[in-house]
Amino acid sequence: MCCTASAQKTAAIKNLGESKYSIEMGDLSMVINGASGGKILSFKYKDQEVISQLTRPEQFGSTFWTSPQKEWNWPPVQEFDKRPYTVEEKGSSLVMTSEVSPRLGFRIRKEFTTDKKRNAFVVTYSIINESKETRKVAPWEITRVPNSGTIFFDAPVDEITPAGLLTFEQKYGAAWYNTDEANQNRKVNADGKGWLAYINDGLLLVKKFQDLKAGEPAPDEAEIQVYVNMRKTYIELESQGAYTTLNPGESLSWTVKWYLLPYQGEPSKKLVKMVKKLK
Repeated sequence: MCCTASAQKTAAIKNLGESKYSIEMGDLSMVINGASGGKILSFKYKDQEVISQLTRPEQFGSTFWTSPQKEWNWPPVQEFDKRPYTVEEKGSSLVMTSEVSPRLGFRIRKEFTTDKKRNAFVVTYSIINESKETRKVAPWEITRVPNSGTIFFDAPVDEITPAGLLTFEQKYGAAWYNTDEANQNRKVNADGKGWLAYINDGLLLVKKFQDLKAGEPAPDEAEIQVYVNMRKTYIELESQGAYTTLNPGESLSWTVKWYLLPYQGEPSKKLVKMVKKLK
């Protein structure tokens, strides 16, 4: 059955030391590390964790990159993904700002706050063009979760690409993937409807973001992406915003709302309807 929302309480920001901060609201808590890429290290309902806690680089937490990836390839841009961010507490918000990437000319800003009415955590990402050139870029959130449970979103299964790489089933008005494992890394792209959800171990994680129109994602990218690392390790839940032209000094902002609720039950039309109603 689903779902009992956390009690509506005033959000509190706690300095945990070493540039780590906790934001707590009712039964929910989020921990962010300003010293290492402004990465979200933890997102919990009561004492239950939903984010991957593996320790190897690029296998834990939730991070943010610029898109398309072909502009930087691999590894992730250090100034955005691992270098220290400055940290400011602004009332009930926590704001973290990156260094400028000499390679790309962008600076990243992350604002963490809460929507007490809806029991949601709100993360607003900004990309600032600090270069002297007009650039195009899209925002990209990457959240790593354990390789177990079920992932679902609103998209036609026959339009998920590459076809057949992950076994999705079309039912109840959504595409569903029951996690599995293979001896290869796999990644799929989908044109969703502004939300992405994950069920595991009695928790339901829902992310809400801008629904992109055809042609709005960055080249060779997509609104929703699911990456499954080889073997039984971790999965990345990825979402992207619109590919945007930024003149020197201009910036874009893109917001993702995070919901975490207790959930006991099977996939159903009622569950999909409930997820769609979250605002």
